[in-house]
Amino acid sequence: MTSAPPPALPYALIATDLDGTLLQAGDTVSARSYEALATARAAGAQHIIVTGRPVPQVRHVLDRLGYTGLAVCGQGAQVYDAARGRLLRSVSMDRELAEVALGKIEAEIGEVYAAVNQEGVDAEMLIGPGYRMWHPHLPTVRVPRRCDLWSAPINKVLLQHPELDDDELTRVARSVVGHLVNVTMAGEHTVELQPPGIDKASGLARAADILGVSPSGTIAFGDMPNDIPMFAWSAHGVAMANAHRELVAVADEVTLSNEADGIAVVLERLFG
Repeated sequence: MTSAPPPALPYALIATDLDGTLLQAGDTVSARSYEALATARAAGAQHIIVTGRPVPQVRHVLDRLGYTGLAVCGQGAQVYDAARGRLLRSVSMDRELAEVALGKIEAEIGEVYAAVNQEGVDAEMLIGPGYRMWHPHLPTVRVPRRCDLWSAPINKVLLQHPELDDDELTRVARSVVGHLVNVTMAGEHTVELQPPGIDKASGLARAADILGVSPSGTIAFGDMPNDIPMFAWSAHGVAMANAHRELVAVADEVTLSNEADGIAVVLERLFG
């Protein structure tokens, strides 16, 4: 008598953003979310973190989770092997192109404040004049002049404007330099410029190929417009209740907020 084949997994890959999605206050993951992810992994699914943060700003989260898989970091520019502590892929942003893009944006709306994430597993986030860091728990280095931002290879530029809100700054930047760089809103007070062709979908596709998983087997969770490409790539996109309206508009499902364990609610339904 032959045994019945094991039931098919609802999804083979669970892709989660961090800020506003998996993480709660203080860069913590709730016990309920941790258990829901553990249950899904025990069933055979893989979990991959896909975040706008570069590797140096995410390793403490990975350590707390006991995370040993791949992580897509730096808005898709980096694929990081957490078990070995090394980058499998890192795409740099041309610094001259970054300067040109900033110049064109400022010609349109006046002075913007800028910061950069440098390349590498131990790289720094440099903060230029006027830029306000809204996550004081993350390490940064303030530099006195904008030209100091270009002292080493970077993978993205972060922008703020003294008057325009995030949506308007994103709209203007995209209209002015969207043909040169990828412009995205990654979170509150976080408008970013990446190399052309780099976004969460490109990074996730590269990591999923390494893992042997297809888009049709992937469920993705997010909260901001930078998660839109990831939702488009994945079979099922789940927006948090606290998500930006642009992401909600393209989501297949809306769950509870990050603080209310929205990811766990969905995973318990699928894998419980």
